[in-house]
Amino acid sequence: MKIFNTGSDIERVEERVYKTLTGRKYLIVMDDVWSKTAWDAVKRLFPDDENGSRIILTTRLLDVATYACSSSYGPPHEMHFLDEAQSWNLLKTKVFKQEDCPTKFERIGWIIARICRGLPLAIVVVARLLAAILSLSYTYLPHHLRPCFLYLGSFPEDHELNASKLIKLWVAEGFLKPSRSKSLEEAAEEYLDELVKRSLVLVTKKKTNGRIKSCRLHDLVRDLCIRKAEEEKFLVHVMNNYGVSEAESTKYQRRLCISSDMICLTSGTSLRSITCLLESTSLFISLKCWRLLRVLDLRYCDLGSFATEVCELLHLKYLACRSLMNPPASLSNLQNLQTLHIFRLPKSKLRLPSEIWRMGQLRHLYSLSFDSLPDLEEATFPLENLRTLSEVVDLKFTQKILKMIPNLKKLGISYRSGGKEMEWSKYQLDNLVHLHQLEKLKLLVVNAPFCPQKINLTLPTTLKKLTLIRPLLPWKDMEIVGSLPNIEVLKLKNIAFIGPEWETTEGQFPRLKFLLIEGSHLEHWITEGNHSQTRESIKFSTFASGNLTVDDNDSFHFGWGMYLRHSKTKNGERGIGEGEEQKG
Repeated sequence: MKIFNTGSDIERVEERVYKTLTGRKYLIVMDDVWSKTAWDAVKRLFPDDENGSRIILTTRLLDVATYACSSSYGPPHEMHFLDEAQSWNLLKTKVFKQEDCPTKFERIGWIIARICRGLPLAIVVVARLLAAILSLSYTYLPHHLRPCFLYLGSFPEDHELNASKLIKLWVAEGFLKPSRSKSLEEAAEEYLDELVKRSLVLVTKKKTNGRIKSCRLHDLVRDLCIRKAEEEKFLVHVMNNYGVSEAESTKYQRRLCISSDMICLTSGTSLRSITCLLESTSLFISLKCWRLLRVLDLRYCDLGSFATEVCELLHLKYLACRSLMNPPASLSNLQNLQTLHIFRLPKSKLRLPSEIWRMGQLRHLYSLSFDSLPDLEEATFPLENLRTLSEVVDLKFTQKILKMIPNLKKLGISYRSGGKEMEWSKYQLDNLVHLHQLEKLKLLVVNAPFCPQKINLTLPTTLKKLTLIRPLLPWKDMEIVGSLPNIEVLKLKNIAFIGPEWETTEGQFPRLKFLLIEGSHLEHWITEGNHSQTRESIKFSTFASGNLTVDDNDSFHFGWGMYLRHSKTKNGERGIGEGEEQKG
């Protein structure tokens, strides 16, 4: 090996390489390139004599691949996961070269190949060598992405991560810096995209707008994540084999992930985050020692009553818990709280204290069923940071309420009639139009008489996603929805509209991408003209009985329980596919 110490030495070598390749047909393979700078430094050494020479570059970074292909070389080739047979063939080729695999090793070889889950890197590298190579993914990770990546190790193996929840946790942990140009959630979304581009996170589902809906970690990446997190005392897992004395040693850790059936924790002054991952966990805790907690996720632990001690955790930003009792007035002590998620039985209502209106930092408020909203106090400021409110029962959209939630983006509401005729006018749903930031709305009606309802629903033009569950509206009211300029996802469930016929006219649904009609009596759909500028991206999904006849004389038979997709492509052809994933 010769080491070149000076710039002139390097330049002489570069010149020699260039002259050697000039006029020759060559194949250059550059493996595992980690930066655009590295590619820029060597690409000028390769002369292009238009004689069929080729350069193959491999990288785990999508940005590097795209950059290297930017000079009219075409798009980068993305490697797909191997199936079990391909995985086994690659494994035995790397192990035995040209030799046949001994029969006694075939069974364990298939098991190893299956564990690698089609990831060529896992198959080729193996054990300690694999750990060393995977560590490079973390070594080259920018510092602002490292805590976000390490945090992924707090979730169980093979767990499908809800991107929305993950983003809220990152925000609560303080991993993101405030910016005037974008919200904390938008910045967190960009961080997640960056981890995907670096092949550290696998996307399992996407929304209709292309954003990530859920994701997961490959087992090998998760092992790396946990190992690095424990090395840096970023988080620690409390497993079933932890005793009380061992759990005591976690008091110097900053984040605790509990996967134990029973644990007793009485100290932990350094803790910033506690997450319980098992529904059967019996947790014996003393919150008095954890005054610096930012995240407390006890959704799988039944607190019995809403622990008063929780309301003394003044630094808390994310709280998820089960409680059989209503939260106390002292909840308003949590002035830094951003996300509150209270789990209750589906049939029970949760009554919030009026002091909730004093929690100015609140961004996301969740429960299965809030019992309307508490009365407003006179000296109360609007919850200008509130973005999510779900699910509120029998909410009346008075002018006072609207002024308190001016920047709401996601809303879930339900109305329960008890089988009696509803007095819709008192709920003032026509005032929804004044929620000028609203993008997602879910409306559920329970036990309404089976007849068309006069809801007088007026919606804001900002709405992008609408879910209607059994409001029993007449199909003519669909004109209100069709006139919305930004609606992309429309889900109609459990007889959202009454009647056998639906007629749409030209100009409706200009941006619709996904339509779900579930449990409908719709028999005839009359369409006129082009209802969407992005018609080729619309997918129609329906559960229905009998024949659904569309205006162009296409007739489809839908049996109960069969899920079908009816889509129109760019060239006007129609296709039906079974079992397609629902988006949105």
